[in-house]
Amino acid sequence: MDMGLNGKTALVTGSTKGIGKAIAVELAKEGVNVLINGRNNEEVERVINEIKSAFPDTTLLNAAADLVDMGQREALFEKYPSIDILINNMGIYEIMSYEDVDDEVWNKYFQTNVLAANALTKFYLPGMLKNDFGRILFIASEEAVMPSGQMPQYAMTKSMLLSLSRSLSHLTKGTEVTVNTIMPGPTLSENVQQIIEGVYADEQMTFTQKEKAFMAANLPQSEIQRFIRPSEIGRLATFVCSPYASAFKGSPIRMDGGMVPTII
Repeated sequence: MDMGLNGKTALVTGSTKGIGKAIAVELAKEGVNVLINGRNNEEVERVINEIKSAFPDTTLLNAAADLVDMGQREALFEKYPSIDILINNMGIYEIMSYEDVDDEVWNKYFQTNVLAANALTKFYLPGMLKNDFGRILFIASEEAVMPSGQMPQYAMTKSMLLSLSRSLSHLTKGTEVTVNTIMPGPTLSENVQQIIEGVYADEQMTFTQKEKAFMAANLPQSEIQRFIRPSEIGRLATFVCSPYASAFKGSPIRMDGGMVPTII
């Protein structure tokens, strides 16, 4: 299905790996000009070359920057003053007990997972409203609505993104600009795959068998009993960014593999 996005320009934050990279790939498939972001310039260039080799007709641009740093954000704004799609994917997470989450940790998570995304949105939203087209998408987590208690500092920031998305959506009333949030469940990032392989390093098992055993032991509430693939989230994000999804306004969109046991 042609998503009607050919020629649009998208900034995907944290797009050198994981969900962000998968979203960048899926957008590139649709002919979107993608700004690849990460803190490491060499890593950004590597991903650009990788995606470019698969989709040679797509323009991929280097948007390397530490988006938590105000000066680097300002430089990015000067270099790329206008975009059609903003994917606020960048974020940090770590399992921590509440007792270990001091004010420095709270501030780090707030600055990285919320304020950086808010700053990008605040800069690019006016141009989208002026052009009467734009897509802003926050990548949250099932932790936003079902905190596990294992990472309170992370869950709090993801809940805040839901609130921010809903508030910002009011500003788009009557326009073809949308602001939404996707809440992925447990996803098979590069780090997660390494963890699973490490847990069963001495076992003669295929990765599929290891994954199934890990899910049964650690995430029995998942209804798909496997990790969500980043490409699945990438395809959903691409649809939500398309002209066909203009009725999604301030929506918290779940793709959690059945992790959340409630009807809303």
